[in-house]
Amino acid sequence: MNLRELTHTEERLCEGHRLCAGCAEPIIARQVLMATDKPVVVANATGCFEVSTTIYPFTAWNVPWIHTAFENAPATISGVEAAYNSLKRQGKLEGEIKFVAFGGDGATYDIGLQSLSGAIERGHDFLYVCFNNEAYMNTGIQRSGATQKGASTTTCPAGSCIPGKREFPKDLTRIIIAHDIPYAAQASPHNWKDLIEKSRKGIETHGPAFINVVSPCPRGWRHDSSQTIAISKLAVETCVWPLYEYENGEWRLTGESLRIAEGSKEKRPVSEWLSSQGRFKHLTKGKFTSVADEIQANVDKKWGELLKLSKM
Repeated sequence: MNLRELTHTEERLCEGHRLCAGCAEPIIARQVLMATDKPVVVANATGCFEVSTTIYPFTAWNVPWIHTAFENAPATISGVEAAYNSLKRQGKLEGEIKFVAFGGDGATYDIGLQSLSGAIERGHDFLYVCFNNEAYMNTGIQRSGATQKGASTTTCPAGSCIPGKREFPKDLTRIIIAHDIPYAAQASPHNWKDLIEKSRKGIETHGPAFINVVSPCPRGWRHDSSQTIAISKLAVETCVWPLYEYENGEWRLTGESLRIAEGSKEKRPVSEWLSSQGRFKHLTKGKFTSVADEIQANVDKKWGELLKLSKM
């Protein structure tokens, strides 16, 4: 992958959006859309990314783009893909078009999971990308099914009685893989080569593909806006967010996660991840420090399972 060539690709998400300084979402979307030079149609679930890139009468999108409800971006892109196939069969349309849907973790882990599961089960040819910022950031930082245990949010605030969210996040990537999907992966915006290559595979896969991308939110995670990429990298290096792909039944570690598994890179303690964000500050001292130990134990457990699946 040639970085110089990528700098000359068409900008499909342009300047002028209203996303927060340091938001990972536009970084992720630009990298995903760099993965193909073919025409693309995008569906976008309601959320930060949708409202901030299309402030009427302006838009930051340079491709055909559809705003859909919080819960049904996969159904929308399925319908567009089905119409495209029908028009091709009728001889009314020529050429190849690719289909991509974007949604936050609220629209993916929770509200839109049924729609996503159905679209995958039906075998529609599209790539779904989840911006995993671990809460409903657009509506006020409420906890979601992706929120890490111990994180303080507006609906599970850390205080004298509870240590923030009391449950571990669901492992959505593995839930999607259980659909026997052709391609699924986890990625991070700090490793652009890894994310673009996974996006290329997902876009070119015949059938449904899914990429779950860690997406730090300075506002919700309580970190400086300049630290977004550094925190993305830290999520991978602590194995809180391992990089891997599942392709045609095979699991493979990628990027820093592969080097950690091979022993050429150190696995950093989860305490470094927790101390980098204000939403976890109550776990670093006081009565809830044991929650940090629980998170470390859970990360180690999930990492061990992933090593077995990847035959490492």
